[in-house]
Amino acid sequence: MPTRRQEKIAQVVKQAVSHAIQHDLNDPRIEGLVSVTVVEMAADLRSAEVYLSVLGRSPGAENATYAALQGARRRIQGVVARAVNSKFCPVIQLHKDEKFKKTLETMNLIDQAASEYKDNELLDEEE
Repeated sequence: MPTRRQEKIAQVVKQAVSHAIQHDLNDPRIEGLVSVTVVEMAADLRSAEVYLSVLGRSPGAENATYAALQGARRRIQGVVARAVNSKFCPVIQLHKDEKFKKTLETMNLIDQAASEYKDNELLDEEE
């Protein structure tokens, strides 16, 4: 279980990475919606695992956006270094977070099943 200090630093890192992506990166490959979903701090606060959710118009665009973000990791790291008020700045590692996409797909399947169920109920009532 993370300590209070880990949670506070993780929140600062999350805000700094979000700010960097929105305001400091001018790469044309970054398109669509990019959000920082989770930041996991190491116990010694020297590294942070940053999970990004990338939603684009196609899987190719999402992969290009993620590749551009990986390429800009050092620049994002600089923004994090200025934001974190600590003796050491955590080294960030970017990861693609697929949980949000899977949740959307699951919700769509549930909606589909519910509408099919309602259609079957209406057909049964008519008979």
